[in-house]
Amino acid sequence: MKLSDLGFDPWFEAQAAEILQEDRGIARVSAVDRGAYLIRNESREVPAEISGKLSYTIESPVDLPCVGDWVTAQYYNDDTAAIIHRVFPRKSFLRRKSAGENVDFQMIAANIDAAFIVQSCHFDFNPRRLDRYLVMAADGHVEPIVILTKTDLITADELNQKLAIVGAATKARVLALSNLTGTGFEAFQQTLLPARTYCLLGSSGVGKTTLINRLLGQDAFDTKAVSGTGEGTHTTSRRQLIVLSQGAMLMDTPGMRELGLVAAGNGIDMGFEDLVELSANCRYANCSHAHEPGCAVRAAIESGILREDRFSSYIKLKKESAYHEMSYLDKRKKDKSFGRFVKSIKKRMKH
Repeated sequence: MKLSDLGFDPWFEAQAAEILQEDRGIARVSAVDRGAYLIRNESREVPAEISGKLSYTIESPVDLPCVGDWVTAQYYNDDTAAIIHRVFPRKSFLRRKSAGENVDFQMIAANIDAAFIVQSCHFDFNPRRLDRYLVMAADGHVEPIVILTKTDLITADELNQKLAIVGAATKARVLALSNLTGTGFEAFQQTLLPARTYCLLGSSGVGKTTLINRLLGQDAFDTKAVSGTGEGTHTTSRRQLIVLSQGAMLMDTPGMRELGLVAAGNGIDMGFEDLVELSANCRYANCSHAHEPGCAVRAAIESGILREDRFSSYIKLKKESAYHEMSYLDKRKKDKSFGRFVKSIKKRMKH
């Protein structure tokens, strides 16, 4: 296997001249689990840890290696273990606000070509949650592909209604399939191309791990029986990169209960292209789409072209992203101020 088979394309090769040092190799992070890493090179996958220098220079959790990152590594113990020294710049990424009250970014994955946003046609179907995933993908320059699973649990008319809702929310490709009957699975397989990296995103129990097992042709990863509601239960506990037999790479991720956004203004606009296009036709350039005369967005809502709940979702995400961005910038200023204080104390202690 070559590095190019793992997605190391000319874009990354251009970065290598500045980053790579003698006696170190290039590898890709294939799994992260509570600060422990696995990295994959041309010949094998080995456990790794970050160097002391890298740990010291990291200013934010965003700077830590995440699944899909390309890194420079120094091997030891007969090449059975490694130390990660540098992280390559990211071509694309998936991130969200850290869970809970802490306002910071949490990296989900890096260097993803396309994200499969998986929603069940049954209880998990949630257009507003889909909006958040679409914004997350747009924010990180990742192509979204929507997958509706468990089509066997609904009627053909119900499926068409859901496809229409998704079609109104995004221009992305949409696939409908059933892990139980196999319907739509071949079309899904055909989207997976060699040397390209894909990520599965979705709530717990929507069938992400079952999809991977079906691709592998074996129950390589644990799944649990569906609950009384007809939905599966959460099993994936870590992020990992799987190389499939056809050469594509697929990343499974744990189900995420929270999908907060930080500084995702551009991503929101890209995820709501229809609204942005409508806004361009408003009479006033700074139209708030509330009560101004000549508002193209309000006119579209009143005529039924634009769903009211979709517009509400757009406004909510805009406000949330801006609010968290202010908190994040304030936190970063405090962190840097504290860092300068610590350095000044150390400097005085030397004299």
